[in-house]
Amino acid sequence: MADNQQLGVLKALDVAKTQLYHFTAIVIAGMGFFTDAYDLFCISLVTKLLGRIYYHKIGAAKPGTLPPEVAAAVNGVALCGTLMGQLFFGWLGDKLGRKKVYGITLIMMVVCSVASGLSFGNSPKGVMTTLCFFRFWLGVGIGGDYPLSATIMSEYANKKTRGAFIAAVFAMQGFGILAGGIVALILSSIFDHQFPSPIYSVDPVGSTVPQADYLWRIILMVGALPAAMTYYWRMKMPETARYTALVAKNIKQATQDMSKVLQVDLEAEEEISEKVVQDPKLNYGLFSREFLRRHGLPLLGTTSTWFLLDIAFYSQNLFQKDIFSAIGWIPGAATMNAVHEVYKIGRAQTLIALCSTVPGYWFTVAFIDIMGRFAIQLMGFFFMTVFMFAIAFPYDHWIKPDNRIGFVIIYSLTFFFANFGPNATTFVVPAEIFPARLRSTCHGISAAAGKAGAIVGAFGFLYAAQSKDKTKTDAGYPPGIGVKNSLIMLGVINFVGMLMTFLVPESKGKSLEELSGENVNDETASSVGATSGRN
Repeated sequence: MADNQQLGVLKALDVAKTQLYHFTAIVIAGMGFFTDAYDLFCISLVTKLLGRIYYHKIGAAKPGTLPPEVAAAVNGVALCGTLMGQLFFGWLGDKLGRKKVYGITLIMMVVCSVASGLSFGNSPKGVMTTLCFFRFWLGVGIGGDYPLSATIMSEYANKKTRGAFIAAVFAMQGFGILAGGIVALILSSIFDHQFPSPIYSVDPVGSTVPQADYLWRIILMVGALPAAMTYYWRMKMPETARYTALVAKNIKQATQDMSKVLQVDLEAEEEISEKVVQDPKLNYGLFSREFLRRHGLPLLGTTSTWFLLDIAFYSQNLFQKDIFSAIGWIPGAATMNAVHEVYKIGRAQTLIALCSTVPGYWFTVAFIDIMGRFAIQLMGFFFMTVFMFAIAFPYDHWIKPDNRIGFVIIYSLTFFFANFGPNATTFVVPAEIFPARLRSTCHGISAAAGKAGAIVGAFGFLYAAQSKDKTKTDAGYPPGIGVKNSLIMLGVINFVGMLMTFLVPESKGKSLEELSGENVNDETASSVGATSGRN
């Protein structure tokens, strides 16, 4: 028995030179992530507009805002749906195949993006209820895209540049966030020009033109376009060879599919295929002792690090509004009309994406196969811890007007190292280290743990960060532990994430079968081989 051998068709994928089909797969899978990010983050662009339209109070000094429970539902329902989608479609991707399920998630995203913009009702409660309903199912579709995109890219890639390819798919999230800001800028500029209105302090009612009700709907619906454009190419992709050979146990079909993809002649001897795929030692289930022995600690590592990261990553909305106002990106609400406020928020999100979010993702793409996953994740958590404590302990110093620029710089570095760090690696590693028949499921479990952390970060810390003085809390919120103590907690969470990283194995430069223990013996591995030349 030689455990370092693998099926020839899979070895051919591992050693294949980087070519057009790799980049095609990145674009096809990446456009799903582009859509995911656009749909998840575009809601933050329009929540203030929703408050002005549906919760305006006559005679109030400030524009209407969403009540805390409504804001939590509108912002959080998609995260809850995403968590469910990651678990369900991750499991389904291992049962039915990556390709079959991939089309279902895309259709859900297209339909629910459009439906979100068509939310109806004759009262604010009715509109918000239908919006939340459709955004929940949008989240389910988005959730399914996480394990499927990562697994498909992982199983198509060669082992030399696999990390960069998977990270490039995830990096499309940065462009999705950027696109959301740009779409908001363009549409709000058009609406502001076509339907001019006074600022709120001059005319509270007239500052929100009736046509503004179309603006937020169009912004949400635009998210359907990139997903719809890639549906045809998703359906044209063949099933991954690793699923077809190792899970569906059809080596002949896997060989034919990859011959077309790689544009080389591959041959498989059918009579020995049963020996290759029927090894009883490799048929253990997710809840078996054998899985626990082989993959229990790595799964604990991938789930815990993603959970802890997303608490910190999604809690950034705690002090984002302070930063925007500190550097003059968003003036006081009463000094703007409704449409111009959308423009200002879109501009702020675009600048954040350009300066911090997008560069961090692509630094990971550039260095992940040089430095390795472990080093980047450890470094990212370390610097997130350092910068979070640098903000937290002297917090009273940073909130003084003269010191706000330094605060912005440290804040930006925190999220640069989140993206050039665990935000990318927690997505990459679960797609590499688990067996093919459980790969999508385990990635879905890891991603769902992350979304659980996101829910804690986005909402638990929103309440925790409220002032201890009940007279200084935001409207509708009970007293909390204060921003300073919340930031200290986030620093501790990042430090624990750094410690949990030691449970995650390094996967750089190794084949998926070597990482998952699915290699076969010499007798069977030599049965499949690449013969000659291009077609």
